[in-house]
Amino acid sequence: MAMDDSRRSADRDLEQARAALERGEVHHAADHLAGAIAHAPTLPEIHELLSRLATRADGGLELFPLEQHAFVGTVVARAHLLAAAGRPEDGLPLLVAASGHTPGVDWAGVPWVSDPELGARMDPGLLARIVMQLCTAVGDPAPEVGRAALRPYLTLVRHAVAAHPEHAMLLGAGSALARRLGEATQAVEWAAQGARLRPSKLAEIWLGYAYRSADRIPESLAALRRAVMYDPDDLSIYADIAGTLADHGRMDDALAWIDRALLKDPEDDCAVHTGHRLHYRADGDLTHLVRLADFQRDHPDDTHEHADLAECCADQPWLSRVPAAPDAPPDPRREPFVAGAPTAAAVERLRRVAHPLWPHPPAAYDAAVSLVLVEPAELLALIADPPAAPDDEVGRALAAHDPALWARCAQVWACLGLLHHGSEEPWAGSTRRRLLVDLATGGLDRITEAALFALVTYAWVDPEARPDVAALVTRRLDEAAGTAGLAWSVAQLALATPDLARETRERAAAIVKAEELYPLPRVPRQRGRRTGRLRRWLSGR
Repeated sequence: MAMDDSRRSADRDLEQARAALERGEVHHAADHLAGAIAHAPTLPEIHELLSRLATRADGGLELFPLEQHAFVGTVVARAHLLAAAGRPEDGLPLLVAASGHTPGVDWAGVPWVSDPELGARMDPGLLARIVMQLCTAVGDPAPEVGRAALRPYLTLVRHAVAAHPEHAMLLGAGSALARRLGEATQAVEWAAQGARLRPSKLAEIWLGYAYRSADRIPESLAALRRAVMYDPDDLSIYADIAGTLADHGRMDDALAWIDRALLKDPEDDCAVHTGHRLHYRADGDLTHLVRLADFQRDHPDDTHEHADLAECCADQPWLSRVPAAPDAPPDPRREPFVAGAPTAAAVERLRRVAHPLWPHPPAAYDAAVSLVLVEPAELLALIADPPAAPDDEVGRALAAHDPALWARCAQVWACLGLLHHGSEEPWAGSTRRRLLVDLATGGLDRITEAALFALVTYAWVDPEARPDVAALVTRRLDEAAGTAGLAWSVAQLALATPDLARETRERAAAIVKAEELYPLPRVPRQRGRRTGRLRRWLSGR
């Protein structure tokens, strides 16, 4: 359906471009042509019309200027015009920029990219740099669904390597692209050839990664160790070695490597992220994740993007998702805490942010900041009476298969929203603390767990609040013991609480184990992508 819509949009833009060109309105024609390219980048009729514009004295380049935040269709059209003008080496970086912007679109599926002459004529050093920029943008590995759109670049590299078989940088960059596209054998061949021609740290890193993608782990580790010998102070290599060892069942060796790195520099971002992740995998101590969150907060300008915290929190109740549970009414002992109803704007703002998943607690806290625009009284009303699920893909799926989960999501995010009100007040005497503590202690129900989660989340982002929150969670855990379903959820919240006493954590773990057979609602098995996505959302995958 999306493909049909894109083709119709392309045809419509193409028709308007032709009409504008007939009227002599070349700039309007160019605008519509850029829109058509964005919808259907390989459509022959588009390129035929683009060729007509290329017959202008300047090759039509002034019709597709490179401005700040240029439209992707404009960038791609200019790339094709440069290639038609005999300057494909100038057009290729623009095409790669488009592929980096949306890797799954077939921007490069045009004849001039796969022409063997382009690989032969391009400066191999320039091509290597362009390929490395592409590798940075497309992911490692690239998503399978989008690899076909990137394969023309691999074809170009093959032609270039055939013409320049002794250019080590091109071989290494080509290896990096090949392994991202699932071509492990080709990646190993090129990386090994490059390492033989010009041994270096980078060549050994490329070779190590290529061997790893081919599941040749001993050779991968050997290459990475040789890279360390070139530069013993590059701790990112230590982290790669440690991660590879851990992924293949050698945790003791992995910890030895990462601890060596941390001894060299306790503040190195790669070593710190990998160290906390591996130590958490080894012993399951939440402290490692909390300290990693602290490190991320205190080092916002790390040179690399890291997903270690999200990886460790994935599929963990409350660390990354609202756990599924049957619907339950509010505790009848709970005193009324709202007057009035939320506005439609407040409901809509909550619907835009509420979701059953988040990467980790600090990310949930950050995502709720937009709810500072919803008054506390309205957030309380949304907690007391959650609105219906939104009419979007997530909302419709949850409403159909687990409406109770949507209501709990709404309560969770409304409680998170309270954290952003009066944030300048010291925590101990703050209004936001008083409101959430009242909600957490006013009964034993789903509102309790939503408020507790907000308090636990705040403990992740503010170390000074941790003793206070840990004490409250400990009390609520004792009081919830024996309450079917809720005891399990509060125990999971306790296991997600920073700086909780060991004996309390052990008691929470025992409650979880005792109730792990608690029947959770199951999503019916149905065909279709939407239901499959819902199952992944609910499982945290």
